[in-house]
Amino acid sequence: MVKQKTESRKQMTQANRKFMEEAIALSIESVNSGKGGPFGAVIVKNGEIIAKAHNQVTSTNDPTAHAEMIAIRQACQVLQTFQLNGCELYTSCEPCPMCLGAIYWTRLDRVYYANTKADAADINFDDQFIYEELDLPINERRLPMVQMLRDEALQAFQLWSEVVDKIEY
Repeated sequence: MVKQKTESRKQMTQANRKFMEEAIALSIESVNSGKGGPFGAVIVKNGEIIAKAHNQVTSTNDPTAHAEMIAIRQACQVLQTFQLNGCELYTSCEPCPMCLGAIYWTRLDRVYYANTKADAADINFDDQFIYEELDLPINERRLPMVQMLRDEALQAFQLWSEVVDKIEY
């Protein structure tokens, strides 16, 4: 682990530092403004910030309004695409499971983060239970999940598989 931290420090450029400082500044601004939790994120392409956001969960009453999610939405609008190949995310904290899922779906090239999920848990942002739930079989999770009408729903999948000119994702 010490080796990894040392290598990370060696790889940090002045540009990396500048982008992370912007993400951290957004997290601090979010707290100071009272508009959200202590999280900020920027997305960079070709050395330029194309999107930046802070957490807006409480100010918008949207539990998905994490800084990373908002920055991803903005970057996709700016680039007019749903994939962010060639982009990097700088976030003030290690992404939660929801954000991590979105990061993988968008195909970002790399994620840089400052605080860890343990740091977030120390101030009562604890996502560990979600990670643990995902490892359980569906019937053992705390949230009841009931499958129904699968045969009817498979019609949409069948139609999708037959579309010749669809945009794959």
